[in-house]
Order: sequence, then structure tokens, then C-alpha cells
Amino acid sequence: MDFGLRRADNAAQVNLSITLENPTKKLALFGTADRNLRLIRDAFNVQVVSRDDTVRLTGEAGSVSRAAAVLEQLQKHLRRAEYVSTEDVGVAIARAADAEKQSMEGAIDVYARGHAVRPKTDGQKIYIDAIFKHDLTFCLGPAGTGKTYLAVAAAASMLKSGRIKRIVLARPAVEAGERLGFLPGDLQAKVNPYLRPLFDALHDMMDNDQVKRFMMNDVIEVAPLAFMRGRTLNESAIILDEAQNTTPSQMLMFLTRLGNESKMIVTGDPSQIDLEDDQDSGLTDAVDRLRGIKAIATVTLKRADIVRHKLVQNIVNAYGHVD
Repeated sequence: MDFGLRRADNAAQVNLSITLENPTKKLALFGTADRNLRLIRDAFNVQVVSRDDTVRLTGEAGSVSRAAAVLEQLQKHLRRAEYVSTEDVGVAIARAADAEKQSMEGAIDVYARGHAVRPKTDGQKIYIDAIFKHDLTFCLGPAGTGKTYLAVAAAASMLKSGRIKRIVLARPAVEAGERLGFLPGDLQAKVNPYLRPLFDALHDMMDNDQVKRFMMNDVIEVAPLAFMRGRTLNESAIILDEAQNTTPSQMLMFLTRLGNESKMIVTGDPSQIDLEDDQDSGLTDAVDRLRGIKAIATVTLKRADIVRHKLVQNIVNAYGHVD
């Protein structure tokens, strides 16, 4: 096949032009009154237009890809046969759908079109499974293991599927004491640098306009940990990042924000505690206290789960930990 791929006028769609490999069998491929093309169109919700010796498919990228796979399979069939039956088309459609299902296995469906987040290590797979199966998940591990990124991806997926109604992302600002007064600017300017990793992850899951829209409508909230006090968060995915820099009292405050039909994810690196020497980490304290309670999972990611640049793992091993 000769594939020509370009963006359609609608950014949500693609056009794919397929040149028939044997135009003399075009009628056999298309079926009586284009029956086979209509079956493909209806199966994948794509527009199918035939012109001369070319078929043009228009639709969402994944749907177009599956429809193209069916046409390719049918053309292979016609190399050794003279006609295509309705059953042949049905088998080809089922194979394309099954191949897509297998390729998406383990993927986290987020808002960004054509972008599915997949756990890349066994540890990350265990982490994602824990998030979806438990109301509260603790994830401990070094930098680069995807603790925050995968938590935000899971939250975006749950929001998209309707399992939750909002996402709340929190971080201790500066240090556990949240001493914002030493920083220049208004409150937003003070806390933005500490919330930047959460914003970065969000923008990988959805486009900039959608992030702004969700934040304006209070569907997504990104805030310092102190802003969580006195609230109960129902039908939400609530993520606490850098939790090693909370005190036990702050951690208790955060954990008790968990409302009905909500998921809570707490991430941190116990090797990177920035508290004063006489203060215990709320993360390690909570993991110890809550061990064994049903509906709570604790996942520990290792250096082998680091998925940044290949040098990062070597750097972590050399230093013992990394910020």
C-alpha cells in the first residue's frame, strides 16, 4: 500500500489515503454496492471515500489506523482469492479490534489525543494497579520512577471516565513548615515553583486550554498542602506529592480530607527528607502506622524502576539518592 498521512482541517482528525495494490480487484474489495466499505465505516466510525484507485479514510487517529489495518488484511486476502465475503470482512474487523485492545493493555487513557500513558516497569504496573484497586495508595521511591507522573495520569483517566469529578494536587511548599514569607511576590508567585512538577505532569495529560478550563471551573486544583486544612473532598482524586516533607500532624490533616467515592495517592522519597533533624517524616510515620489496613496499599519503587534518561539510574546509584 502507498500511505499518505496528513492532518485534517479538524485537529482532532486525520486523513489517510490508501492506494489500492491491485485496482483490478477493486470491486471485489469494496463489495456489492460498496458493502464492505460500509461495514468498515460503521465498525470504526470513520468516513470512507473511494476515488479512482484510492481509498481515503477520515476520523480519529486510532480509528483510522484500525480501518486501514482491515483494508490491508483484505487486500492480502485478495492476493490468493477472487472475492471477499462478509465473513472475511468481519474476521478482519475483529482482528484489528483485538490487536488494538492488546496494544492498549495496561495503558492509562488520558485526555491528550493519541497519548496513552503506559507503565514501563513491573514496579510501575503494580503501582497503577494499586491506585485503581485501593482508596489510599502510598508510593515510595527515588526520583525518576514516575511516582508523580503516573499518579496524575491515573487521576486524569478517572476524571475522563467519570469515576471522579475533580482532581486535587497538593505539595508541601518550600519545606514542611511552608515558610512562604521569605519568598518574593504574592502568594501565587511564592508557591508556583513548588507546584511546577504537578503542572508539568498535567500538561502531558491534556492540552493547555483544557487545563486552564478545568482550573477555572474548579475541576482541577493545584495548591500548597496548607490549603487542604478543614476540607472534605468527595468524588475526587487527591494527590500529595513530596510527602516525605510533611510532619506527622500535617500528614494526618491531609489523610483525613479523604471523602466518599474518592481516591488518595501519597508519593515521596524517604531518602530526600528536608525536615529539621528533630522532626519525623509524616510519610514514613504514616506508612508504619497504617500498615495492614484494608483498602490501603503501599508500593515501593526501586532504582530499577527509573525511567528517565538512562544516565539517571547511574547517577542515582552513584549518589545513593537524587533530588
